[in-house]
Amino acid sequence: MAEGEYKVNAADVNVLGCFIGGEWVVPDDAKLIEVKNPADGSTIAFVPRGNKEEIDAAVKKAQAAFSSAEWKSLQPYKRGKLLYQIAELIRNNKDEFARLETMDVGKPYAQSEMDVEIAARYFEFYAGAADKILGETIPVDAGIIDYTVREPLGIVGHIIPWNYPLQIAARSIAISIATGNAAVLKPAEDTPLTTLKLVEIIEPIGLPKGIINVITGYGHEAGAALSSHPGIHHITFTGSVETGKRVMESAAQNIVPVTLELGGKSPNIVFADCNEENAMEWVMRSIVQNAGQTCSAGSRLVIEKTIKNDFVRKLAAKMESLSIGPGVDNHDLGPVLSKKQFERIQGFIELAREDGITIVTGGKRATIKGCESGYYMQPTILDHVPQAHHLAQEEIFGPVLTVTTFETEEEAIEIANGTPYGLVAGVWTENTSSAHRVANELQCGQVFINHYGAGGGIAQPFGGYKKSGFGREKGLEAIRNYTQVKNIALKY
Repeated sequence: MAEGEYKVNAADVNVLGCFIGGEWVVPDDAKLIEVKNPADGSTIAFVPRGNKEEIDAAVKKAQAAFSSAEWKSLQPYKRGKLLYQIAELIRNNKDEFARLETMDVGKPYAQSEMDVEIAARYFEFYAGAADKILGETIPVDAGIIDYTVREPLGIVGHIIPWNYPLQIAARSIAISIATGNAAVLKPAEDTPLTTLKLVEIIEPIGLPKGIINVITGYGHEAGAALSSHPGIHHITFTGSVETGKRVMESAAQNIVPVTLELGGKSPNIVFADCNEENAMEWVMRSIVQNAGQTCSAGSRLVIEKTIKNDFVRKLAAKMESLSIGPGVDNHDLGPVLSKKQFERIQGFIELAREDGITIVTGGKRATIKGCESGYYMQPTILDHVPQAHHLAQEEIFGPVLTVTTFETEEEAIEIANGTPYGLVAGVWTENTSSAHRVANELQCGQVFINHYGAGGGIAQPFGGYKKSGFGREKGLEAIRNYTQVKNIALKY
């Protein structure tokens, strides 16, 4: 059916509402968005196709809640206690969250279970930080006490991506509450279910109505209205570079700061002296997790020439042994999100064929009996990919690994830094001095030495260099993005 064709009075469909000012709302004349299960193409639910009217209503409710005496008088430690309660509620509903995330995104059930635990940990982490957002005293002159305080920004907008909706909604809500802000979230139209479930379990704990709001809708409608709304004081966006540019342009019209995480082309740099078994396991995991639909995916293997052939041969055998199928059955690899996403990945594979790139393994659609309408992709290795080739430069966002070799440490660094992105890198060597030298020279926001794991690093600042964006999520560093500094000088 055409985009937005559905009506709310359609019979026997599961219609979920927007959450505005503490109320579940389905506009009277709303068009609907169909939410599908990537495993088999079946319809799971319908959500409202929210637009600027719903965004405006949510922002006004958020403004009223933020300005209320009830919110302003809630001490930081009490905000922390509420966050601890939410963490407990998430764990109490673990099975339902994991089931919804798997149905919505397509990822294996075990990965969804991990996402649930990470979501709970975000609330715990920022619960502990809520009453420790401190200022400083500054020595200025005799007779003057000078100090700073960190205050909330006001109304923060969060545009949530489709690949890790529960994790990112959790960290967005947790830090918004911890820092004393009110929030308006716009989940991805493809995967809104766990965000809606999250606010459903939060609703009874006693937050002022309007502190958390969720509007479902398309990015070019609801997302654009959120990023350009004059009542928003900060925008956090995770997604593509092109959309990130539009978000930043919209925010600039209102002189509003943004935090952008815009993807990556992250390398695993493998030296000949590495622990081969450990390196190989993590190189594989970092590209097949969530079917490669991860901004921090290790999508480039940059490997020392002397060990490349044997390493790639063994890696291909490991990938070929992975099971592919519906996430609910907990296979190693689930489907990619949609036909659009599948065709994008296939476009890169076709480019490899046209340009004579060696396809070591994979490169084809996997047909799963009973799930013929699902979009399953074989894990793929592309060898002999020149550093300047489009396949080595652009984010594919699927289970596709490119291979490029190096001979010297300097060459490895040059290749690793030689893309427009700079999000994450892995370094694999038993030489500690070499590991530190390489890490110091890499142009990226996170470096993992002899392991790889940005996803669960609750306390580790996460963000990129170059076109991977700017600002940091996670950890205490993220608090800087959600507060503003006021300097006060007292003459006595």
